[in-house]
Amino acid sequence: MHMLGVIGGLGPMATAFFMQMAIEMTEAGTDQEHIEMIVYNCPSIPDRTSYIVGQSGENPGIPMAEAGRKLAAFGAEIIAIPCVTANYFYRQLSAEIPVPVINVIEEAAGYLADEGVSTVGIMATDGTIRSGLFQKALQLRGIRAVLPGEASQKDVMHLIYEDVKATKPAEMDRFARVSCQLREKGAQVIVLGCTELSMIRRDEQIGAGYLDVMQLLAKCSVEACGTLKKEYRQLITT
Repeated sequence: MHMLGVIGGLGPMATAFFMQMAIEMTEAGTDQEHIEMIVYNCPSIPDRTSYIVGQSGENPGIPMAEAGRKLAAFGAEIIAIPCVTANYFYRQLSAEIPVPVINVIEEAAGYLADEGVSTVGIMATDGTIRSGLFQKALQLRGIRAVLPGEASQKDVMHLIYEDVKATKPAEMDRFARVSCQLREKGAQVIVLGCTELSMIRRDEQIGAGYLDVMQLLAKCSVEACGTLKKEYRQLITT
């Protein structure tokens, strides 16, 4: 087994759920067969989207890289970050952290290509959308990306920041509006491209045709460090 390091706190509830998913997805009959995991919970790291869209001058990549180096010093052999927007800083992090960092956006694009998906809707933060990270990764694999309109994107941000991050129940009428718009644009699968949206999948009946990117991150983490249960090879909701 390899030891997993987790740069957490982005946000804290998502990190706790990521740990739960990784444990549940591991093929283990005893405590000793679960993967070793070091979690550095760092909620003080500046908001990623605020930096990306120019509302803040505090570069979150600097403390994230520092956290990754500390995890590596403690013995972590691979790093997972339960924050999709953090992948905006992937080049910096992979250059400054001395062990591999999982790029979940690349993993998601590859997974969708392997599943034969041709059109994908994206629900994510403004930072992730504006960076074009998903769009570029999907385009390289011949997959068309469709995005929420301006009003629907505000619904997504409300769900993430005003509901989940504020530990309030998700307003599912907003989630349904965004989903319907993306389906009308041709989305076969909708990517839940923010770890806060994973909490909605956990707590609500969202229906078929969604890929939870944090669940995929947990899958990749378990595969890198231990043994994955067979039932978690297919992650698109049915």
